[in-house]
Amino acid sequence: MQAVIVQAKRTPFGEKNGMLKDYRPEHLAAPLIQHFSSVTKPDDVILGNVVGGGGNIARLSSLEAGLSLHIPGMTIDRQCASGLEAIRTACIMIQSGEGSMYIAGGTESISRSSMKERARFSPEWIGDPHMGEAAELTASRFSVARQEQDDYALLSWERSITAFKQGTYSEEIVPIGGLSIDEAAAKIRPIASLIKRAKPVFLPGKGTVTVTNSCKEADGAAAVVVMERAEAEAKGFSPMLRYIGSAVTAMDPHYPAASPIDAIKKLLHKEQVKIEDVALFEINEAFALKVVLIARTLGIPYDCINKRGGALCLGHPYSASGAAMMVRLFYEARALPNGSYVMAAIGSGGGVGLATLWQVLS
Repeated sequence: MQAVIVQAKRTPFGEKNGMLKDYRPEHLAAPLIQHFSSVTKPDDVILGNVVGGGGNIARLSSLEAGLSLHIPGMTIDRQCASGLEAIRTACIMIQSGEGSMYIAGGTESISRSSMKERARFSPEWIGDPHMGEAAELTASRFSVARQEQDDYALLSWERSITAFKQGTYSEEIVPIGGLSIDEAAAKIRPIASLIKRAKPVFLPGKGTVTVTNSCKEADGAAAVVVMERAEAEAKGFSPMLRYIGSAVTAMDPHYPAASPIDAIKKLLHKEQVKIEDVALFEINEAFALKVVLIARTLGIPYDCINKRGGALCLGHPYSASGAAMMVRLFYEARALPNGSYVMAAIGSGGGVGLATLWQVLS
């Protein structure tokens, strides 16, 4: 059995306490589920969620969207990797014959979270640094300079703003409450000067991580429809991406920005694919540091990474970010030759890395 993605959408992303601040996570996910369910009847809905306050957000979102009472819903928490993990899980379920059609992704309302403090990523005896502090630790350990981070941040911001101006993002988005554009991208600003002037946030005076080379927290949802390939084609769908495989690894919780490196290496080794065989990468931009380090370590040119920008401009809605990367890959894959490989990789709190490999069907 082959698992394929046949549809992919996301909501617009709004900054924390911004334009989506009144939407609960199930209200963010419901428009996507409704959009998909108009042409598909899923076996299950699998959603990542990190700060939703408990309960089965996937089941709640499914009911909110008006799906059948008989569709169960499953919620996954692998922190920032949750949305990508949900999609991976749906693919594995299809490969095992458990089902033939899933809606999978992530939804996050950071603005409406009932959590007063962040969850723990690691016990005290190991150490549990704030993600920003962990980014500074990673930058120091792996010698990633401020200038390198700023240079990538500028590139990513420019790509996001270009995509917004050209209307490229519009094909990804299902409107919510009359809103159909990303809040941050719409606020076009002289980003080059802002990046240059920004001060270190977590190590004042001597750090490298700033508000402009790290992401902003955001609200939003993203999801895809995963189907068994033969059934998808029989029902008239045009599969765009075929799931090849995935890998999850973990490392010292002090260096989560480096965690996708081992996952990518493990996955490539398992599937006998070389870095140069992968035409396009989506790597989560929680920090510019992460992309700089991964690109340098694995020898990936920036021309192959995050062609439409990412979280540095649009924001990071935790569990929805990994799913949003798959939405971008879905649309970017149309410009690639049939058989090309693409990859999505993300790191999360606690030092966990997840990478997924896909083949373009066009």
